[in-house]
Amino acid sequence: MAQTFTPFLTFQGGTAEAAIQFYCSVFPDSRIEDMQRYPAGTPGAEGMVMTAWFSLGQQRFMASDSPIDHEWDFTPAVSVFVTCETREQQDAAFAALAEGGKVYMPLDNYGFSQRFGWVGDRFGVTWQLNLP
Repeated sequence: MAQTFTPFLTFQGGTAEAAIQFYCSVFPDSRIEDMQRYPAGTPGAEGMVMTAWFSLGQQRFMASDSPIDHEWDFTPAVSVFVTCETREQQDAAFAALAEGGKVYMPLDNYGFSQRFGWVGDRFGVTWQLNLP
């Protein structure tokens, strides 16, 4: 079996399912593939996401709700880089992700890209949206 690499998003506070559903609504051709929940009597609160597989476009991700409160969370140093197909797609994704989040770099021409923007969403995940 070939070695594979999959981005894994660890959410705190039971927000994994809401985040995954939100991401699948923002990006076309996205879907939740599988979602396993913590049963009663396990370290996670019953019903929280134990593991989930989802795809945004052609990229597969895994995610979970951490049953432990960690001292860390997501950081802008690691982000999801998205190559958008159209300006309209980029505008819509940027607006949705920025709502309740934080804009690090507004959509603009920064010299290395025709149009680029960097945003942290309301769940703490950061996204670099590029229009080549």
